[in-house]
Order: sequence, then C-alpha cells, then structure tokens
Amino acid sequence: MTYQPPERLNIADHFLDARIREGRGGRPAVITDDRTWTYADVQALANRFGNVLAAAGARPDDRVLIAMPDGAAYVGALFGTLKLGAVVVMVNPGLSDEDAARMLDYTRVRFVVAHRDAAPAFHRAAESSPSVRAVLVPGTPAADEALASASPVLDTFPTHADDAALWLFSGGTTGRPKAVVQTHRSFAFTTECYGKGVLEIGENDITIAVPKLYFGYATGSNLFFPFAAGGATALFPEPATAEALFARIERVRPTILINVPTMILKMVSHAEAAGRDLSSLRLCTSAGEALPVELDRRWREVFGVDLLDGLGTAEMWHVFISNRPGAARPGTLGTVVPGFEIKACDEEGREVPRGETGWLWVRGGARAIAYWQHQEKTEQAFRGEWYVSGDLVTIDRDGFVTYGGRGDEMLKVAGKWLAPQEVESCLLQHPAVSEAAVVGVADANGLVKPVAHVVARERRQGLDEELKGFVRERLDPYKHPREVLFVDALPRTHLGKVDRGKLRRG
Repeated sequence: MTYQPPERLNIADHFLDARIREGRGGRPAVITDDRTWTYADVQALANRFGNVLAAAGARPDDRVLIAMPDGAAYVGALFGTLKLGAVVVMVNPGLSDEDAARMLDYTRVRFVVAHRDAAPAFHRAAESSPSVRAVLVPGTPAADEALASASPVLDTFPTHADDAALWLFSGGTTGRPKAVVQTHRSFAFTTECYGKGVLEIGENDITIAVPKLYFGYATGSNLFFPFAAGGATALFPEPATAEALFARIERVRPTILINVPTMILKMVSHAEAAGRDLSSLRLCTSAGEALPVELDRRWREVFGVDLLDGLGTAEMWHVFISNRPGAARPGTLGTVVPGFEIKACDEEGREVPRGETGWLWVRGGARAIAYWQHQEKTEQAFRGEWYVSGDLVTIDRDGFVTYGGRGDEMLKVAGKWLAPQEVESCLLQHPAVSEAAVVGVADANGLVKPVAHVVARERRQGLDEELKGFVRERLDPYKHPREVLFVDALPRTHLGKVDRGKLRRG
C-alpha cells in the first residue's frame, strides 16, 4: 500500500522531533570533524535558530534563504526555519555578488542565514532588496550571542502536508535554474518509498555525501533519510576531494556513500585507490548525471562496493527510478521505486511500446507545486498527476530503464538522433581520457556536428585523431566527434553538473 502522509505534517517534526519522542535523543545524529551532535543537541540548536528568526519577525510562510556550508549550523537553521512554518530556500553559499542579488530579487526572501564568507555578498544585495528584513550570520559574535541566549524550546507549527516546505533549484545544465516549490508531503513520501523502501536505511546507518546539502539529492540521502530512521549523517564543509573522502570514510566508518559520477571517476582513478579501506560501506548511490557503464565496472572492480545508479528530479524531489542493493543492472537506472509510476511517451503523450525510446512521465506522492514565476513551463511540465521530465528513456520488458539523455541535449546529426552520453561513455573507455563532455556545434554550413571536450590524463600529439578513430570503431560512424578539444577541467553548474550551455558558447 502506498504511503500516505498525515494531513497535518511538518517535516521538522517528522524527521527531528519524532526521534526525541521515540526516546532517541541521546543517539548520534550529526558527526562533524570537531564533535558528534545527538538528536537532542540538534533539536535544541534548531529551536534556538527558530527563536532567533522569530524574534527578527519570521512568521509562517515567510521564505528564509540558507547559504551555509554543510555542518550542524546548516541543519539547525533548516529545521529551525521549518519549525516556524516558514519556507527554506537552499542555495550555494559560493554565489557571486551578481548571483546573490539576482537570487534575492527572484525569491523575495524575508530573511537570510549566511556563512560569514558568503554574508558580504548577501549584505550588499540586501541593501537594495525591498523584501529582506534581516541577515543572520552564524559564526559572528552578534549571531552567536543571539543563538546562545535564545530558548532551546520551540513548538513546531502545524503545517499542512501540502504547504510549501523547501524551494529547490533545477539543474540548469542548459539555462538559468528555476525554483521548484516542494511540499512537506513530498519529503515524507519519498523518504518512505526510496530511503526506507529501496536503500533500507536504518538506525545503525551512517551516511556521508559528496554533494552538499543545498542539493536536493543530498538533503534527502544525507539528512532526511538517516534522520527518519534514527541514523546519523557525517557532514564536512569543504568541497569533496578523493583524498579527503577516503580519509573520512576510514575515520568515520560510514555505511552509505552518496556519490556522483564525477567523484566516482576521481576515486577509481586515484593512485592509492586500491589500497584505501572502504569496507565499512554497504552501498554507494549515484545520481545527478548519467553513470557510464565503464565507470560502474571500474568502481566495482576497484572497491567491491555495491553501486546503485538512479534518477530523480527536483520536480519529484528525489530518486524515483533506482537499481536495488544486490541486484543492480549496470548501464541502466534500475526500475521504478514502489509508490511511483513511470511511462515512456511520444510527443503526443501516448505511451510507446516497451523497448522503444520516449519521453519520461512520472507520477507519485512527491510532485512539486510549480516552478516559481514560470507559468508556461509549469503547464508544460506538470500535467495533472504526471510530471513530464524532458528526459528520454527506454523501458524494457523487465521494467529496467535505460537513460537516453535530456531532450534538450540530444543532437540531430546527419538526420539521426545522437545522445551525447553514448559518445562520452565510449570515450571514457580510452585509457588517456579522464573526463569527457560532448555538445553539438554548428559548422560553417549550419549543420550540427558533435564536438568532444576532453580532460586527458596525458596529452600527446595525434591524440585527438586517435580518439575520433576510437569512437568510430565502436559506434556508428556518424556519432564520432568531428573535433576533440582538450581542456584542463569541464565547466560545472551550481549543482556540479557539466555546464553544456557554456561549452556550446565556447
């Protein structure tokens, strides 16, 4: 039977307060480099944040922007905001002045909670913002004094399950990200269906993540999921590196690693990979970008840890197609998560036969309300119960889903459709290629040709022609890149995905 959240639901109560009522207040909840925070500690911190925001004038339905690195303060600010019945807007704390100003103008938040390194950009932007009433900067004397003197007790506002809880942002690989307004219902629903139902997260699990908490994938897998089960999350503020991740896994001994293909590649390519101890991990998840089958093979060969690729979106909050522990089929996204329903459709919305490629439609209890200030795109994407994702997929007779790429990233080459991920996966099989991204570029005649941007382990004369031939030998000739450009690094979006728009623009 599909999980049905109660009508009155506040996810701060669902994920945090309920653990205290269960008698888990003394259990570890957040593990940082300097200490371990119990559930009781986190609740007290969240209550202090909520009381400070309330004293500044925050009320139910107000929007509060959080621009913080991962750590206990982030968790406290998030749950403290939710306990007021206010709405969290999660952003990258590394925004530039221009992006911070644009974000305040777009979201019209009333309050900002920003790390001291991020605060100057938001202070400057707030000076010309008609909506922002206060900027709270944890780590400064004024904010720390206010938090220390605030009451550690706070009643949780009884929000409706369909009230807005968090604003997430779409990946924005081909354009400016859109805010996705998500409900309390969505977070409780997918936690039950995927977090508990597929990953089987329990009270003895410790999660650790490569993506940061402002990315909805990590908000779920590295905070809400373990909190729902009485488990723990290991948080660190700095960007992940393979070396730092190896060291933390060996020290903290997490059981679940929340990963992305870019870091999977860095980990398997690390000179010391074979000698690092990942034995505490019972599984690793991958999402955010397509996982090449070659990279899946290398991960299993080097580390022997189960790797579960899956697909989720901000519009459906989290993963709704996933491989299963002990039963993964590399090269596929797995099968639909129980509680959700998917289908592949043609341009008119008619379901295509199994084995044929179509547009991905999905429905379930985690559908977002809308895109903020994007009515036309909301109507295109949300059709009754269904969300039409813009992804192309193939569903086989066994229900396994193969990813065909984003529709807006597909290339029409020589009159035929080409998925860039297919060429990228092929290039990654070449020993000289560390990373690859393929985009379409119009030639002098206006015809679109695939161009590969490659991060090479070593550059040598003639490698570009060698890579073109490598692809021609393995794929249909029209799919080979007409040009290979070597770059030091691939440009990334705010969520760490390859910025294909920037590559196309040169």
